[in-house]
Amino acid sequence: MSKAAKSATSQGTGGRETADGGKTQRGIQSVEVGGRVLLALAQARAPLALSDLATAAQIAPGQAHAYLVSLSRLGLIKRDELSGRYEPGPLALRLGLLHLENQPAFRAAVPRVAALAEAIGFSVAICIAGPQGPTIVRYEHAGFPLHVNLHVGTVMSLPATSTGRVFCAFLPREVRDGMWANQSGAANRAMTPPDESAAFEAALDAIRARGLESSVDAPSPGISSLSAPVLDADGRLSLALTVIGSSGVIDVAADGPIARALLATAREIGARLATQTSLLASSAT
Repeated sequence: MSKAAKSATSQGTGGRETADGGKTQRGIQSVEVGGRVLLALAQARAPLALSDLATAAQIAPGQAHAYLVSLSRLGLIKRDELSGRYEPGPLALRLGLLHLENQPAFRAAVPRVAALAEAIGFSVAICIAGPQGPTIVRYEHAGFPLHVNLHVGTVMSLPATSTGRVFCAFLPREVRDGMWANQSGAANRAMTPPDESAAFEAALDAIRARGLESSVDAPSPGISSLSAPVLDADGRLSLALTVIGSSGVIDVAADGPIARALLATAREIGARLATQTSLLASSAT
């Protein structure tokens, strides 16, 4: 047996007997430990120092460092040079996007968002709920380039963006509060937590009533936006669509043509999800 084969065998978890007398398949223990490191990072929902990551994964810091070196080489984890903390890497993002592409809401949204961007002449972002907040997972460019750094992976501020406020309005309270706690930055530190601000709750009620939210010159001067939720058959937020353009050029009026087109697209995607849910329920019975 080769040295590599012996090494792999020595790290195998072996076959364990199950409750019904069968045996689980043999695996590679070191891979499973690496998976624990990744799971610890995912469950933390925030960048972690090496010692915290080791504690969460229940391994020694020295052992954790060796795993982090390998996981970083693979692109599953990356280390922030300023803070020294570890966070998901580019390969982890690609795997997440691959998973996302198979989700009904995303698949239904992509062609309709492309058509919307072409029809109105403004860029449109598809955003989903990520651990740190609303995260862009698709960005359809249209019209003139914008002087703002928006791309796949950008996390939107909860209080400072139209997208963030839509998520605050339509997400369950516990999910919203978890995102709020994970976000950092001057805008969040300066703002009263959502469960302590009556004015903020009133603003969220208004967003729910009209079905969309707008931002003018915020969070970037010269950039304005409109955002609307896509709701599934049970009225739960699946994702949000955000139209972005230059202030003074894009019409962000709640009853304007862009708002109407945005709402129509969001409802069309929601209706598609409802139809798919109904078909699945029928086939199951």
